[in-house]
This record gives sequence, structure tokens and C-alpha cells, in this order.
Amino acid sequence: MEHAHAVLEEVFGYAAFRGPQADIVAHVLGGGDALVLMPTGGGKSLCYQVPAIVKHRAGQGVSVVVSPLIALMHDQVGALHEAGVSAAFLNSSLSMDEAAQVEKQLLRDELTLLYAAPERLTTPRFLALLDSLHERGLLALFAIDEAHCVSQWGHDFRPEYRNLSVLHERYPGVPRMALTATADDLTRADMVAHLQLENAGQFVSSFDRPNIRYTIVEKTDPSQQLLRFIQREHAGEAGVVYCQSRKRVEEVAELLAREGINALPYHAGLDSRLRQTHQDRFLREDGVVVVATIAFGMGIDKPDVRFVAHLDMPKNIEGYYQETGRAGRDGEPADAWMVYGLQDVVNQRRMIDESPAGDEFKRVLRGKLDALLGLAEATDCRRVQLLGYFGEASQPCGNCDNCLQPPETLDATEPARMLLSCIYRVQQASGMAFGAGHLLDILRGKATDKVTQYGHERLSTFGIGAHLSETQWRSLLRQLIAREAVAVATDGFNTLSLTDGARAILKGEERLSLRVAQPPAAGGRQRGSGSRRGATVPKVESDLDPAQTLALAALKAWRAGVAKEHNLPAFVIFHDSTLRALAERQPQRLGDLQGVPGVGQKKLEAYGPQVLAVLTGLNPQPA
Repeated sequence: MEHAHAVLEEVFGYAAFRGPQADIVAHVLGGGDALVLMPTGGGKSLCYQVPAIVKHRAGQGVSVVVSPLIALMHDQVGALHEAGVSAAFLNSSLSMDEAAQVEKQLLRDELTLLYAAPERLTTPRFLALLDSLHERGLLALFAIDEAHCVSQWGHDFRPEYRNLSVLHERYPGVPRMALTATADDLTRADMVAHLQLENAGQFVSSFDRPNIRYTIVEKTDPSQQLLRFIQREHAGEAGVVYCQSRKRVEEVAELLAREGINALPYHAGLDSRLRQTHQDRFLREDGVVVVATIAFGMGIDKPDVRFVAHLDMPKNIEGYYQETGRAGRDGEPADAWMVYGLQDVVNQRRMIDESPAGDEFKRVLRGKLDALLGLAEATDCRRVQLLGYFGEASQPCGNCDNCLQPPETLDATEPARMLLSCIYRVQQASGMAFGAGHLLDILRGKATDKVTQYGHERLSTFGIGAHLSETQWRSLLRQLIAREAVAVATDGFNTLSLTDGARAILKGEERLSLRVAQPPAAGGRQRGSGSRRGATVPKVESDLDPAQTLALAALKAWRAGVAKEHNLPAFVIFHDSTLRALAERQPQRLGDLQGVPGVGQKKLEAYGPQVLAVLTGLNPQPA
């Protein structure tokens, strides 16, 4: 561990490990396998990069990192080069000559880390390379990133991850690490079983991201709600907006662009070059908003994403947590904002019911969806609900919509019985089922043409629910669907019928409460306000004095030039937190840069003189 601490400070510029990093590094350096669950932004990469460097310096050879995305490999290898670490990747972006050169470096023991996709790693050619290294004692470590992809219960299942069991079978003496930011108990068990990590040390960090504010609101006019949210709270800032369909992605990106927001679409239907261009712009430019399907995001390391918005409900809490976790990786205030409505519930239910999966698999998926619906309908702390799903107990956070503006609730047991009775009586009278709109018209006493056509204005339930708004009825209906008291037919008409779960509510044996819809707050929040009780409030730019603010702006401009010259995202050169520390300290000599977080020895040598020149008012050219 003495060597590990030296690497941490010399290469990465940090004085101490965070959280469980030290225990994980010590375990792996001792030859143990590890299963690591650590939230996005928690420093998972260092958990394998530090041991890899220590092992390579000790003559133990290369560490192989399984990574699912080309863009992620490119950025991580670029960041390692900036820190002075020999690293490379093997993927389809390389020409045959370039790939051959990397293989030669690998066999000459010139690489500390090699990144490869799971599909490539299990090919006969790649395994032959690993065999050669193993025979010479030059295979130090396997790190399997985004390891939740191995599980059918996870939100990003990739069957090729299942083939990684070959690593244990073929190289049993080489330590293996499986790392992910998201895994419930089912997914965790799958990871252990399929990656053969039964004897691995398990390191599970808190899933809490206290700097993220969770807000879930009723869907009324989602595009306009999103526009107001961005304009009021995140104008000019980077963000990700998730939509369910490609068509919706295009529509929302076009709307935001018309309103002056630097928004770009991203989905699998775009030309691959255009898709890559949009991702590169998001990573390298400031203030870009990407509107995307869930095809976008895994492995995106951009630290200054200030918000993640969902215009459609994800499939489960793991997906929601993984996607929202892309906000605020730098530890500064960020927002996870979602709108949802009854149609979201119907659509997700239909996708499960119509899938070709077996009954047990569908049962698990319904349970995961119900947990997400429970989070959306919750009237207590969102964070307590979210962390509870992952088995972590917590206290009300003071930094979610329900904590900051506690919702008003009313006893909805009688309205629920009215709604269930209405479904029953309509079906009994007509011999057929109807959709939500028609049923709510009956409850609210609206004698529409369709209502009178079927004579439903003569039912005893006609008009008994006029005291509640349509919004409230739809909220209640969502709860009843979530509780599986009401079923939605997959007949193209979304007709509703009662299930066995309705019986206890109709008999008064089960009680329900209903959130009273509240208007949105009139304006943006104070950045950094409402932070979690007991948590350290992150420093933000407004904390700087005028001279420091000017210095920070000058450093960012210099960094942008260097990043463009090197074809890397700006944060790979220096994180914002490092630039802020430089702006605050105003170093005058190279020696003053030592100890600044994020300034390792290689970066000190490469950029130290330029940083000092910027801070003393000079105008150097980018390196």
C-alpha cells in the first residue's frame, strides 16, 4: 500500500484515497478477487488503475480492462496518457496496422493497461495473446467494468458478458475485479454466478449521491415543462434528456434548438458518424444538451453534467439510478428531473406483457416497475425510497422535491372504491371493458356522446367523483395499476379491468393516500441551496471572489485550447475542481502546484509553466 499511495499522489495528484478505495486496492494487490459497487463519480476507475500501475512497476505485466464502449476506452486511455501511464485499447476504431502495433506493445510488456470490449476479449486471437502473456507471468489483473451487463435482470444486459467466465477458467491465478454503479440483489447474485466470483471480496459503497436533487412531477405538457425547467434552472449548462422513442428524441431536440438551447439528438437510427459527432460535441463543448434514447450514456465520464431529465419513465429503478447518476459527477449540485403520467405506466406494462419472456421473468420485471412507480408516487423522501430499494437505510435528505416542498395528501380510500366500482359496473352493464378517459368522464359526470351512447349516465357511479380533478383521478388510477388492483389490456385500446387485488380495497381492508397536485415553483433554485442535511455543501463558482473568478475563466479558456489540440474532452486535461483550486490558491511557482488535487507529476511537468503563465496574465499557446 505504500507503493499504491505513492502512485495515487505522483500519477493522479491526490493525497489520499476516498471511501473504500484503499481497502479495495489493498485487497486486489494481495491477490484477491473483488466485486465493487460504487456510485457514479465515486472513483471506481482508480480502484483498478492504481493496482495496475503498482503491479506493472513490480514486473507483473499488463492489466486488461473489459469496457463496453469505444468512446469510453478512448477517453480513459487519453486520460491515462495525460497522467503519464502507458495504456492502449483494441477495438474496431483501429486499422489493422494500428491494432498490430498495439499487440506488439502488449507482447513486449510496454503497456500498463489494455482496454478491450467483451466481444474481442473472448476471440481465439485475443485469448492466444493472453495465453502468451500468462505463460511469461505478465498477466497482472482483469477488471470488468459495467459488470451489471452480465445480468438478465440488469438494465443493460449484454449476453457477450456471460462469456467472460472464461477468464476464471483459463487464468485462475489472475485476480479479477467486477465493477458497477448499479445492482440490486438479483443483479448482484447474477454477477457473482456468471463471473464466478463466489469467493470474491464484496465492497458495496453507499448508493447515495447527496449532491443530486431528485424531482418527479406530473406529466401535463412534457416538452414545455422541460423547456421551463432548463430555462429557469439550467440555462447554458450541460444536460441529458432521455426519451423513449427516436421520433420523440428528434422532436424534443428540435424544440429546444428553436428556443436557443444548444441541443443535439442521439439515437441508434442516426448515421454512426453523426452520432459520434454529437457525442464528441457533448463531451468537448460547454453547455451542450443531448436528447437521447437510453442508447446514450453508459461510460460517459463528463463530470459537469448539471441535469438529467426523463420525459418518459424508465423500466426500473436500476435504469433510473444509472441514468440520473450521470449528473453531477464532479460532486457539485445537479438535478435529476422526471415527468411521468398514466400512459407511461400503461406503456411499460404493455411492453412487459407482450414480451416473449417466461412468466417468472415477467413477474420480476413487473416487480421492478412497481418499485419505480412507488418511487414516483411517494409522498415521503425520494432518497429514502431510492436507497431503500438497494437495501440501504437512510434519513430524509432535505434535497428532494418531497422534502423541500412536502406534498399535501388526502385519504383516497373512498375515491379508490368509487373508481373500482365504476370499472365493475360499466363492464357489468355493457359486457365490455373501456379505457381510462371514458371511465373518468363517468365518474366526473360528463355526459359525452360516448357516455350517452352506452347509457352510462344512468349508472349509479355517474358523477360521484365530480369533487376530484381529472389529474387526481389519473394519479389514483396509476396507484391502482401499480398495486395490481387494475389491469390494463394489451388490446390496443388500453381497456381497464379489475384484478383479485381490487377485493381488499373494495372491502375497505386496504387504505390509500393521494398526492394533491401542486403547481411548479415559480423560478429557478439557488444553486447549492437545499443541500442534504449533514452533507458538505460543494463549492460553486459563486463562492469565488472577482479575481478568482477571472482566473478560473482564463484557466478554462486555456484548457479548452489544450483539449482541442489533443482531441480530448476538457475534463481529461484538468477537472473543474482542479481549476477552481488553482484559481483559489493563485500559485506563483512550480513548487506551489504540488499538492493541488488532480495535478500529478506528469501534468505538473507538461502544463505547470502554462498554468503559471495564465495566472500571471500571459497568453501562451496551447501545448
